[in-house]
Amino acid sequence: MSEKAGAKGKDQGLDGSFGPISLHDLTGQQEQIAVRASWLYYMEGQTQEQIARTLGINRIRVNRVLAAARESGLVQVRINSRLSSCLELEKALRDQYGLHEAFVVPTPSNAEEVRRAVGHEGGRILSDRLHENVVVAVGWGRTLRLGLQAMERRQVPGMEVVSLTGGLTRGSVMNSHETAMRLSDMYNAKCSYIVGPAFTDTAETLDMLLRQPMRIDALDHARHADIAYISVGGLDMNTTMAQLGLIGPEDITTLEKAGAVGDLLSYWVDEDGEVVDHPLNRRVLALPPGDLVGIKNVILVTGGENRARAIRAALRRGVVHTLVTDERTAELVAGLRKDMT
Repeated sequence: MSEKAGAKGKDQGLDGSFGPISLHDLTGQQEQIAVRASWLYYMEGQTQEQIARTLGINRIRVNRVLAAARESGLVQVRINSRLSSCLELEKALRDQYGLHEAFVVPTPSNAEEVRRAVGHEGGRILSDRLHENVVVAVGWGRTLRLGLQAMERRQVPGMEVVSLTGGLTRGSVMNSHETAMRLSDMYNAKCSYIVGPAFTDTAETLDMLLRQPMRIDALDHARHADIAYISVGGLDMNTTMAQLGLIGPEDITTLEKAGAVGDLLSYWVDEDGEVVDHPLNRRVLALPPGDLVGIKNVILVTGGENRARAIRAALRRGVVHTLVTDERTAELVAGLRKDMT
């Protein structure tokens, strides 16, 4: 078999493997092809046609491999300049809410890409703040999970990752346990969880779980972390909670009547970030939002206009130090546009 034929045969194993993907999902062989193609394209400036000839594969396959390299985080692009409009919004957010830091990225033209753009910026920021013996407490959500793709893998001696909520039995990409595990794996860190479901079946079950020493210790460990990496959710049928079947239309109606505008650490909160009086909040196994006050740096990473009210609520609660969001959402949160629906 010729070298060209052999390379083509290997590449056939990539069929269907470059859809929604993470670096963890690539086999060693697939990663090597992606690395070679990415190096030739981004570092040597070769065209896709040239790369196809070099690797012995067709140009369409090269295009897919390069797209997968970006999707997985194998290739990360930084633009060494900032939009003046984003800088102005960052200052407005810092001044209005007393934030230590605010980071605003341009809103993608495709609304489906907002999570990725905001998540990648959040992951970059978290990665830059990791240091020896740091304890990172992790929330849940697709945006946080996407942020891991932008983080630099390296050894951080003594680092520990803890979850802020119980786990989910479905929807692993949104699961705090899964996100915590992936993050700890990237930095060879210790990992610990709040063992139990994020949402119990009854308030009595939650009360029983919270009396057990192992969960008392886990929650205490979380509230004394150095960094919290969290997100928030909106209150509509497009929110992750609804998509996972954790709430339905009737729940949304009753939550709205109770004054809720979104969720923070899985607790439904009002416009000032206070936990509302609602049965759902009596079944949440997670660190209460008020306990974030003891964490040195709470990084809130969330984008999308339907989350603007929830972001504003979290900021009004006064527990967030660093906000990462997109431009159009930032305009709503800063009050520069009136539509907060």
